[in-house]
Amino acid sequence: MLPSKKPVRMPMVARRLRDPDINPCLSESDASTRCMDENNYDREKCSTYFLKYKNCRKFWNSVMIQRRQNGVQPSMPTAAERDEILGAMGKMPY
Repeated sequence: MLPSKKPVRMPMVARRLRDPDINPCLSESDASTRCMDENNYDREKCSTYFLKYKNCRKFWNSVMIQRRQNGVQPSMPTAAERDEILGAMGKMPY
């Protein structure tokens, strides 16, 4: 009889980073990681992806700070709320 294997679980921190409700820049993060993989970890070739990720983090951090100051909970908008915010803006602010 073969021993049953338990499924491998990601650590809590990694699961939180992969949660689109918690990480607003998940697609930018994935794009920069994919670029690094495809370009043999040459950072210069992926600088535009890094810049886009950095601008994304800055934008959503400022939204989070503003919501916290206004007493809105949760301070980070959910993925659905972020889609509405970006839709109302008409274009990506970063």
